[in-house]
Amino acid sequence: MLKIEMETELNDQLNAELYSSYLYLSMSAYFEEKGLSGFAHWMRIQSQEELHHGMKIYDYIVERGGKVTMKPIEGPQVEWDTPVAVFENVYLHEQKVTGLINNLVDVAFELRDHATSNFLQWFVTEQVEEEASASEVLAKSKMLGGEGNALFLLDKELGARLPVFSFPVKN
Repeated sequence: MLKIEMETELNDQLNAELYSSYLYLSMSAYFEEKGLSGFAHWMRIQSQEELHHGMKIYDYIVERGGKVTMKPIEGPQVEWDTPVAVFENVYLHEQKVTGLINNLVDVAFELRDHATSNFLQWFVTEQVEEEASASEVLAKSKMLGGEGNALFLLDKELGARLPVFSFPVKN
């Protein structure tokens, strides 16, 4: 059984993961509007990954006998000045999420909730990958100056990204 403080923190993180999914879907829509379908595809997969992260937390709360509390999701930003600005935002957002995950680990440690601490290690590892991925695309975007033919080459590269997760259906 989850302690109420841990349950509350996990529900807050569930909300944060759903917001991340919503934010990345907004970024995907921005890129669609700009005719950058590869960038849009990359962001759409990123949105799906964040939804998957949220569902992992949802399922964990249920499995531990806790109560899932759905909260309103704040509306995300919808406009950016350049593709580079989008990925600057992605990188900063992933750093923020890393801080949230680290805080969850700290709470689990303080509460001596070893099961939750163990569960959260997957997210710790995932955030290293998330920050590295965002940093890589940001660096490439900056090198290209955010415009011109080279941008379309990056668009093609990002369009080749494959989904990592499939969503399990609970019976």
